[in-house]
Amino acid sequence: MTQVATLSSAVFADAFHAHERFLWGLCYRLTGSAADADDLVQETFVRAIERPPARIDAPLRPWLVRVALNLGRDLLRRRKRRAYIGPWLPSPIETGDEESPPSFEPSIDAEHTTEARYDLLESVSFAFLLALEALTPQQRAVLLLRDVFDYSVREVADALGMSAPNVKTTHHRARRAMHEYDRSRCIPTRALQERTRAALGQFVAAIAGGDVGTVEALLADSVRALNDAGGEYFAARVPVIGPHRVALFHHKISHRRLADMRSEVRMINGLPALVVEVNDQRHGEPPRFVLRCEVDDAGRVGRLYSVIATRKLSAVRFDFT
Repeated sequence: MTQVATLSSAVFADAFHAHERFLWGLCYRLTGSAADADDLVQETFVRAIERPPARIDAPLRPWLVRVALNLGRDLLRRRKRRAYIGPWLPSPIETGDEESPPSFEPSIDAEHTTEARYDLLESVSFAFLLALEALTPQQRAVLLLRDVFDYSVREVADALGMSAPNVKTTHHRARRAMHEYDRSRCIPTRALQERTRAALGQFVAAIAGGDVGTVEALLADSVRALNDAGGEYFAARVPVIGPHRVALFHHKISHRRLADMRSEVRMINGLPALVVEVNDQRHGEPPRFVLRCEVDDAGRVGRLYSVIATRKLSAVRFDFT
């Protein structure tokens, strides 16, 4: 007779400490949301208590991964059915001042880290997470397991309840959908981090100086600014496009509040970003936000991302030294 598993409090605590960070990293990449990753990990362990795996002698991580991915894919399907107010952006996470691996990243089995197409830090970059939005939930899960965590076809099939041929087909379609991203991958090398830090510093100084022309000169011709407030605060609900419009937009929203801001440059999703808190809170205006930028080879700013929605900021510390 098969022995039914029960998780004692001690076994549960050991399992949580052993697997929680790995599952969080997987769920964050799957959803692009730190808050959703928190919820998925908690729900996965609730399932482990309420409906544990049938065998207590089998490794627990594959079972936990299977449950987390099922929950995550359901969450993504629900999210795609809901209307979102304004541009959707990933939630920022602090990754530490390293090229790879990020300091927040869990320990991962060695056999799952040597041949991956995308490394751990690249796979939490905004560019990568935004590119994943073009994939179906199934494609997203397959791509992450195969190309980030270096799972074999058989391991992916077991984790997702798919046949091996279906995994291969889904993986091929996912890679095809990532083609545009792969043409100009955002790999957070030390050189890109320094180029981004310099551009961000120049942009912030120009904004503080109040010279729209100086700000405009720092921007690429194809620059776009996206603001994710989720309908919670006043913010542009469509992308702001073009050097003059982007420069004027950021000048207008910042000049009247500069004296009340505290800010610090931190490594966010692999690249330097500005973490901001506003002391003088006004109706409809955000008390906190994170400003990120992407730069081209010439060091000009091509994308500006402002993450404003409160739920999106759950993984960022707003304490300043």
